[in-house]
Amino acid sequence: MFPLRDSVPSSRPPVINVLLIVACAGVFLFELSLGPYLERFMRVYAFVPARFFQLMVVRGGLTLGLKSVLLSMFLHGGWLHLIGNMWFLWIFGDSVEDVLGHAPYLLFYLVCGAAAAIGQAIVAPLSNVPMVGASGAIAGVLGAYLVWFPWGRVRTLVFLGFFFTVIELPAPIFLIIWFVVQFFSGTLALAAAGPTGGGVAWFAHIGGFLAGALVALVLSGTGRARPRPRSASYGG
Repeated sequence: MFPLRDSVPSSRPPVINVLLIVACAGVFLFELSLGPYLERFMRVYAFVPARFFQLMVVRGGLTLGLKSVLLSMFLHGGWLHLIGNMWFLWIFGDSVEDVLGHAPYLLFYLVCGAAAAIGQAIVAPLSNVPMVGASGAIAGVLGAYLVWFPWGRVRTLVFLGFFFTVIELPAPIFLIIWFVVQFFSGTLALAAAGPTGGGVAWFAHIGGFLAGALVALVLSGTGRARPRPRSASYGG
């Protein structure tokens, strides 16, 4: 399944969402310019679970570990990785930014990304595989979207073998299917690789999604952030 657009309108320009997309694209272009030095760059600046826990036990290590968490959110492993992540952010991020406001949305995004990385590190603490990508933070955006826009609808491209079709799904159905796929993929990957990890960081997606949903529930419960009711019309 691939989202094409959603039905939730926004009342303000998604300034931070656009800046995040531009920042990720800019960093990726910088990665391409590194040529043969790219692998070394990734080893230094990507998030590595085993290294993160090693840094935790040395003085100042937590600060260094958190830097790698934040920097890794803006790194990507290829064009498809970047485009897929940025498209999901474009579709769902503007609505969440509309609820939170610009600066709180940026903080929310970074917190969800950090929760995602640490979640992956907890289930694969011995992994020395560099982890990069904005997908954990974007998963947090999806979790908040599920809480705040259960009435939304997502126009979705569905692949059926060699054929494809476009259908309209309620946002909760789309997001729950997405989450279930991440959960079972992560469980199978963990069973195969164990605590050394490797491959797609599925539990980063799961951790980010749960963190985003939890933050949205807390903010809604305290009345600090609630979506304004609007009529649905397909937008970005």
